[in-house]
Amino acid sequence: MIAKEGRIILIPLLLITLPIGIYAHLVNNTLFSSIYFFLGVLFLFCINFFRDPKRTIPMGENIIISPADGKIVKITDIKDPDVGDAKLVSIFLNVFNVHVNRVPIDGKVISTKHKLGKFLAAFDHKASDENEQVITIISHKSGNYKIKQIAGLIARRILCYAKEGLILHKGGRLGFIRFGSRTDLIMPSNVKINVNLGEKVKGGESVIGEL
Repeated sequence: MIAKEGRIILIPLLLITLPIGIYAHLVNNTLFSSIYFFLGVLFLFCINFFRDPKRTIPMGENIIISPADGKIVKITDIKDPDVGDAKLVSIFLNVFNVHVNRVPIDGKVISTKHKLGKFLAAFDHKASDENEQVITIISHKSGNYKIKQIAGLIARRILCYAKEGLILHKGGRLGFIRFGSRTDLIMPSNVKINVNLGEKVKGGESVIGEL
């Protein structure tokens, strides 16, 4: 299944690639054949990037799931102004990961904010604070949960569907980040972390922590 967020790129790219391919075949032109090959490879890359596979959401009220596909690059204790004493889990998404962001736990959206910033490489820990990002805070009976969708060196477009007052359900779509990026999840300190540094996780499926 292809993510709806990819249509704005895939459809125009296909409409450009096909005529060039047909023309290159008809006239047997090396230049147009090369352009067609390049566009074809780019189209296949985008098809792979914008895939949106179905995920089996783990059951259990106390389970917190991963908000993104990728690699765990940071786990640490922090003090957060909206969460309090908290645990931070950072996920780095490379260009080959699924880039759909998902809701980690049931709750009500307290706020969502777009913060302008830099475009450092997403694996740089400074990106969590300095890069452009969208910050969503979800209220759960166990406390507040903060999800930060962070732009990277290549990613310049963050889509977030959360709105203040909405009730979100675990595993539902939170948004999408186009190309390499980072997703941070900040949780109350009483959450037991179930992942390790360097571990690869799947959004909406891997269990990040438990209450």
